[in-house]
Amino acid sequence: MKRERKCINSNFLLFLLGRIVSDTGTSIQMMIMPLYIIDIGGTANTVGFFSFLSLLPALLVYPFAGVIGDRLNRKRIMVVTDFISAVVLLGLGWLSYLGTMKLSLLLTVQVIISLMNGLFEPATRGMLPQLVDKEQLTRHNSTVASARSASVLVGPLIGAALYANFGITIVFFANGVSFLLSGISEMGIEYIHIKQKATHGIKGIMNDLSEGIKFVLQNNLIRKLSCFLLVSYFVIQPIFSVMLPLFFKRSLSYTDVQYGYLQTIIILGSLIGSIMIGLLYRKEKRMTKLLVIGSIILLCGMLLFTALIFPISVLTLGNDTIIYFILLATVLGIFSAGNMFISVPVQTFIQQATPNEYMSRVFSLVSMISRGGIPLGALVYGMILEKAEMHWTVLITSVFIVLTFIIFLNSLSRSSSSM
Repeated sequence: MKRERKCINSNFLLFLLGRIVSDTGTSIQMMIMPLYIIDIGGTANTVGFFSFLSLLPALLVYPFAGVIGDRLNRKRIMVVTDFISAVVLLGLGWLSYLGTMKLSLLLTVQVIISLMNGLFEPATRGMLPQLVDKEQLTRHNSTVASARSASVLVGPLIGAALYANFGITIVFFANGVSFLLSGISEMGIEYIHIKQKATHGIKGIMNDLSEGIKFVLQNNLIRKLSCFLLVSYFVIQPIFSVMLPLFFKRSLSYTDVQYGYLQTIIILGSLIGSIMIGLLYRKEKRMTKLLVIGSIILLCGMLLFTALIFPISVLTLGNDTIIYFILLATVLGIFSAGNMFISVPVQTFIQQATPNEYMSRVFSLVSMISRGGIPLGALVYGMILEKAEMHWTVLITSVFIVLTFIIFLNSLSRSSSSM
């Protein structure tokens, strides 16, 4: 028994190591991309389109990736997709070094990386419950979230320093090497693939997909949470990927390195939130309390952010002062911590409620539904911000979020007995 426990822990550590390394590289690049696009003359539409391409291909492939993740070896999927991402990014870095990289090529590579991520995510989410005790999923999910947050904590700082001193080429190389090391780490995981009985061919794939859709639709709570996350991601996530870099570049007078500090504090908020969940709710089986807390924290963060970006606030506090930077960073950190109080318990519930043979399909479908709002939201924000003032846009968004959360929490209280 002790030998088995040790093996599981070793596999879990290798699983964590792979995520930590690749997440560090990804955070280095993704934090810099909006700044780089703006620096080379890109507009709000361009930044929004880049965010759109970062997510849409993954969302489109998610349903079929879930079927693949339930049929094939999940470890092999993770390793292969990481290696493909490494080759593509290292190639992009080489072209950038030669001075032949164009924005169109950058967008094309982003589509490929997004597709690889779409195949990777359902496999890795389905694999975790097989590496740890199911009764300890909340704690291990919290550990994964904490480790990933810690790994990307230094990413924005490293990315800003590399970009400011060496340019975009070294950023691509750093991300490519991180995927390469991640794949090598995952190769060491001792994982036994349990082959499922399945019909071959297109008909079999469609049958598997249909079964996954049926499972999600028949589970009232999973369906309700997916719809809630869809709306939340649509209005909240583009604030970080589109609105924040535009606001930082256009309205504030801080350096790119300070933008890296800001991103680091955002990740620190995620880290603190995930650690608090692991410490306070290690044996908690009911999600209602965590979701209510997370919703309240997110609402507070959104309202405070709205107040901070109004021109009168920027004028009063100063667009280059330490006071304003600290206030903005604190609010965004609160925002990020609240998100952890929602995402971790939701993931745990889905893992506990889903049989292993459905795990990848269910996670892929839930991810497709919930994250489907992110690329669309990025496009919408980009178009709106070309014509409307940012502070009025955020104010209207805040009102909408408050109403959405009130409706959801009211509905959640009626369904709490099932959670």
